[in-house]
Amino acid sequence: MREETSVKLRELFGFPNPVNETSARLVASGVVAMAATTVALDQPWLLVPLTYGFAARVATGPKLSPLGLFVTKVITPRLKIEHRFSPGPPKRLAQGMGLLMTGSASLAHFGFRRKRLAYSLLAALMVAAGLEAGLGICLACKAFPFLMRIGIIPQSVCEECADISDRLARATVGINGTSVPSFKEPATTPVP
Repeated sequence: MREETSVKLRELFGFPNPVNETSARLVASGVVAMAATTVALDQPWLLVPLTYGFAARVATGPKLSPLGLFVTKVITPRLKIEHRFSPGPPKRLAQGMGLLMTGSASLAHFGFRRKRLAYSLLAALMVAAGLEAGLGICLACKAFPFLMRIGIIPQSVCEECADISDRLARATVGINGTSVPSFKEPATTPVP
């Protein structure tokens, strides 16, 4: 019984590896939209769901994130495009950076009544999320190798994400539910 509970918790608190790049870019688009709405309409209460979303995605991937669930279960499967995948740990770091920025913005606004500082942090978040959404440039992913070189991220994480071909082969499923034969072969049908 305990082992079964432990397995369920590990499944809940696991982060996807690999990560569907289409889904990551769509989530980033949602983050940009929410952050821009917060600032443009002067609605600081939106910091709460924005911060929660990052916390949920750091802890569980899309499993407890309303935005993540909407993107992965509703939007991405309906897109008739070939999807690319990337290692999960750098994307989790990106979500952690988003949590740091939104958490700091929430603390600045709600804790210290520093709305300008909070909105400045959201502006920086919009730049980072906008690069991911529009150009597929993940700043945290670019920093990931450097953080491994200086020892902040353990080498075991590098080994885990260095060869993801087996996980990609298991993770790629065609739109009609059939498996795509191999990651190295071009997919003949779009993959969610």
